[in-house]
Amino acid sequence: MSQQTTKRLALKTLAGCAAVAALLSTAGLAQAQTKLKWAHVYETSEPYHTSSVWAAEEIKKRTAGRYDIQVFPASTLGKESDINQGLQLGTVDIIISGASFAARSFPRIGVAYYPYTFRDADHLLKYAKSDVFKELSEGYKAKTGIQTVAVTYYGARHSTSNKAFKNCDEMKGLKMRVPDVPAYMALPRACGANPTPIAFAEVYLALQNGTVDAQENPLPTIEAKKFYEVQKNIIMTGHILDSLVTQVGPHVWNKLTDADKKIFTDVMQEAAARGTDQIKKREGELVSEFKKKGINMIDVNKDDFRARIVKAVDMASMGYDKKDWDRIQAIK
Repeated sequence: MSQQTTKRLALKTLAGCAAVAALLSTAGLAQAQTKLKWAHVYETSEPYHTSSVWAAEEIKKRTAGRYDIQVFPASTLGKESDINQGLQLGTVDIIISGASFAARSFPRIGVAYYPYTFRDADHLLKYAKSDVFKELSEGYKAKTGIQTVAVTYYGARHSTSNKAFKNCDEMKGLKMRVPDVPAYMALPRACGANPTPIAFAEVYLALQNGTVDAQENPLPTIEAKKFYEVQKNIIMTGHILDSLVTQVGPHVWNKLTDADKKIFTDVMQEAAARGTDQIKKREGELVSEFKKKGINMIDVNKDDFRARIVKAVDMASMGYDKKDWDRIQAIK
């Protein structure tokens, strides 16, 4: 065999080995990579989406590509009750949602949604790091297996309506869209309005065609969903200081190594902090911006609304424990 032939055979062998190695490497990567679905009901312009996308990319980066997370915004995988159910069924892997939906499985966790629980945004964020929140989250996990990883500030919920009102009595008979959760129904119930649960994605049309007269949400959500286009008045009831929780399904969380759990937790909490900062900033800017758009901004006596709700809607009727609420009040 000539020297040239030997050289050609050696090169072919090396090329073959390289191809096999590449195939094995690709197969190993495909086998190791886990694809996950992250769902929420918010618009792509909102911080809840942009921070989720950032977190998905960051988790992929920090795990060397072992987790490929796709974020599904704007109710793509279903309304809020659907994605909460999907987290338990394993059809959705990660969600951002109000903890009020978790109260369907573990009622005590909904206590933070009782109207006028929090003094301000800082009080809510301190609660999110408190022993009482940890205890309630662990109670929910014991019931469902779902891991609560992070909390994002959602904003103070205010009312919008084509009929102006300044007090509880003036809400009588008003058809108000609220999420299908008891805590959100407390305000309209106490004031003689008709709480009307409608899926989030359908609210704009329901306001536009008169199916409902009013709705309630934080100012950044009123902006993002363009509710101000079909409502004349924003009434600053500030009845619930709301938050969203980032949750991971048990079918995912229980398979993560301790190291990966730390990565998921660190990244999701960083994303929540980013979203919180953006929402707090935008919330502070929007009153003047809505006024410039010609929206009638109405201030109210919140103490009057609070007194009516406390008198009309008992915490125990919602499955809440007054002791939990008292512990939240004690947070300074």
